[in-house]
Amino acid sequence: MTHPFVSARPVRPLVSRDRDEEHRSATPLELFFDLCFVVAVAQAVAGLVHAVAEGHAAEGLVEYVMVFFAVWWAWMNFTWFASAYDNDDALYRLVTLVQIAGVLLLAAGVSRAFDEGDWLMVYLGYVVMRLGLVFQWLRVARDASDAAERAMALRYAGGVLACQAGWSALVLGPAWAAPGVFLVMAAAELSVPLYAERRSASSWHAHHIAERYGLFTIIVLGETIAAATVAVQSGVAENDALDELAPIAAGGLLLVFSAWWIYFVVPAHARLRSNREGFLWGYGHYLVFASAAAIGAGLEVSVEHAVGAAHLSGLAAAAAVTLPSALYLLLVWLLHARYFKAGLARQLVLPCAALGVLLCTFAGHWAVLAAGFVAAAAVAAGVVLAAREADRQDGAGAREGAAA
Repeated sequence: MTHPFVSARPVRPLVSRDRDEEHRSATPLELFFDLCFVVAVAQAVAGLVHAVAEGHAAEGLVEYVMVFFAVWWAWMNFTWFASAYDNDDALYRLVTLVQIAGVLLLAAGVSRAFDEGDWLMVYLGYVVMRLGLVFQWLRVARDASDAAERAMALRYAGGVLACQAGWSALVLGPAWAAPGVFLVMAAAELSVPLYAERRSASSWHAHHIAERYGLFTIIVLGETIAAATVAVQSGVAENDALDELAPIAAGGLLLVFSAWWIYFVVPAHARLRSNREGFLWGYGHYLVFASAAAIGAGLEVSVEHAVGAAHLSGLAAAAAVTLPSALYLLLVWLLHARYFKAGLARQLVLPCAALGVLLCTFAGHWAVLAAGFVAAAAVAAGVVLAAREADRQDGAGAREGAAA
């Protein structure tokens, strides 16, 4: 059978890929798509930093939740569609590049959404992305193998168009109504896949989805490192405050390194056996990604506070780091880590670490460094307990072998 990527024809049928396809991995186009989201994530983080540093944390958090949802949902729509239907023909590539242009439009409008409540550019970027997605679903409907798959594709196309029409209220309505519009439309968006796949499921690939989510996790953690590095660099250059910034930089690195280790220590794809599990896992990652990116924002805020450039208390500056860090640890445990840990001691590592990181909020100047040490200790404890469990299982196997 000819591999779908071998044919040189610029337009090929957009048919579903095999859910059990071997050696499935992210394509260069998907990696390029992810790269363009770095800009959008960076803009969302910058907006949150500015709001918190100016003493408007509550308003900034609301805007951040809304903007990050827009970024994450656009990425998620493309990711799950590509997992099931990427045929890599010329038309597919061109439509994806159009969607990338929409991402960049969205990113360009993030600062205006934060500063002025002006969502027009974000909305226009979304229009470009969603029209591209609808076009792809209509291609699937045209090339569907049966009536059930065709109906699923048409439900997706119709649901996306209906939601996009609903988002216009964000632009046309008064600014005070934006949070309410967001809640209604976010719920509508999340319901589209459930509605579309209620009778026929798309053939997404578990290993591929797990890899794509892992890559996006690396993107947001990378943005956290970049944001913290720039903040420390600026602080040292403008205020000569290396003594004040060193604990923040060291603690931030420990937090990011630990966040990476904890996320990738278990095989996430093993949790993705059905649509129900896949959707819960996939939707839950909104908070994982948002909290990971918010750690970077918190580190920037802590740096600005350390050099006297932020209008907030030391406790609030510490909480800007410890709260998203604790949320990240708890969510990674809830979503998949707990399914691969045997014994009470291993199960308690991440919840206890999350609590410990929260308590570090009250450590004053050393809060970020203390939180970093707690996260690193959680990693070390997990490694030791896993090794002991492996030794126990090896010993039990040896005894069974001797008895046989």
